[in-house]
Amino acid sequence: MMRAMQGRQQPIAIGGWIAASAVVVVTCWSGIAPADRLTWWLETAWIILGLPMAVWVARTRGMTGMLVLLLTLHAFILAVGAHYTYEHVPLGEWVRGSMGSTRNNFDRLGHLMQGFVPAIMARELLRRTSPLAPGVWLCILMIALPVAFSGCFEMIEWCAAVLLGSSADAYLGSQGDPWDAQWDMFCALVGATSATLTLSAWHERQLQRLAKGADASHDQAPRSR
Repeated sequence: MMRAMQGRQQPIAIGGWIAASAVVVVTCWSGIAPADRLTWWLETAWIILGLPMAVWVARTRGMTGMLVLLLTLHAFILAVGAHYTYEHVPLGEWVRGSMGSTRNNFDRLGHLMQGFVPAIMARELLRRTSPLAPGVWLCILMIALPVAFSGCFEMIEWCAAVLLGSSADAYLGSQGDPWDAQWDMFCALVGATSATLTLSAWHERQLQRLAKGADASHDQAPRSR
């Protein structure tokens, strides 16, 4: 049933268009006088490249409401971090003052989402394009793939530091923590594991509804001509 959805053009629900429009608005806001223009480009590149791709997938293959919502929230976090730089996001500063922390931990939230959101993205991709059924191996891949991406992302940051030198300091946002990369990957692991344990059953029900909706639209298409 999941594979039957491939190749069929899907109408994007109004909620999907609202989500895409909200991402565009927030990204444009973040680009108004950001704290560091280079950091803004590096952080929002994921949004600028990913939004058209997400719209295309939703239009041609369909996408669950859960994934749309999670991608939107992740884009908001990226845009806010891009505007202020993660080290100076006001919410993180407020939390730091309230808890007496020595650093702004808004970037930890970003890396938590870097595991949480791709876990559901991986699940949707695997369930709809592979014969992999719900079970242990699907759960393992839901965790392993985001953590692997997190490791690759740390190498991207390393390359930025090597190529751009001190200009990339705001982008790296380590805030003097020598274990920043390890903490980032651990946060991604926690996020991916949390999404796997809490959202898998709900996501499976959404996939089934999406498949039934696609089948119904396909059956009704010849009658509307």
